[in-house]
Order: sequence, then structure tokens, then C-alpha cells
Amino acid sequence: MPDAPLTIPEDVLKQYARLLEKSGQYASSDRAKNDFMAYTKTVWPEFIEGNHHKVMAQKFNGLADGSIKRLIVNMPPRHTKSEFASYLLPSWLMGLNPKLKIIQATHTGELAVRFGRKESNLSLIHNSEPTRHSQ
Repeated sequence: MPDAPLTIPEDVLKQYARLLEKSGQYASSDRAKNDFMAYTKTVWPEFIEGNHHKVMAQKFNGLADGSIKRLIVNMPPRHTKSEFASYLLPSWLMGLNPKLKIIQATHTGELAVRFGRKESNLSLIHNSEPTRHSQ
């Protein structure tokens, strides 16, 4: 007698799909804790990675692990340096070490406040605890 084809109920398939999606989120979340580029792709899914982004991410990973003590980023405008260094990097580092103190400097107070708010909002979404900023 030939075996009947296996049919899986629709609700079981949906539950399985949700579990697969969650497992992928946990895996990317674990990678995001140890790698700046993985973090960037987790919080900014539309991000398109270029070679210069890989170099920046390697340097930021070095800042996080202590192998780099100081870093100056010089790049032309519109190359994501502000989004990375003033917004994503502080939120990633604060997620790794909530007691960390970060000083940001910008050419206008308005820009500093805007980056600080974006970083706080991102921290709220991903860490569920706001970071504190002094102004």
C-alpha cells in the first residue's frame, strides 16, 4: 500500500514559519552584539553596504573591543559617517555597556540634539531602556 502524502495543517505551518523567523532574529541579534555591521543591518534593514562601510565597521569593532583607543573618521559628505559615528555607533556601544559615557561634538547644537534624540529613540526600541543625555 503506497504511503499517503503528508499534509501538515495550515496553523502548524504558520507556527513553524513564526518560529523560523524568530530564530533568525535571535541569530542576527546575537551577531549584532558582537559586530557593528550586523547591528547596523539589524536596525536598518534597507542599508546597502559598501566597501567603505566595511572598513568603518572594522574600526568601530576595534573601538568596542579596546584594540583601538582613538579614531578620527575623515570621509567626503554623504558617505554615512554621521549616521554611523553619531547615531548608530553610540547606540550600539551603549547596548554593549550601558554605563559607558560618550561625548559627541558637532558644529551646531541643533545637530547634536538631533543625533542624541535619534540615538535615544533607537536605544528605547532595542534596549527598552533610554540612555541619559546631558545637554
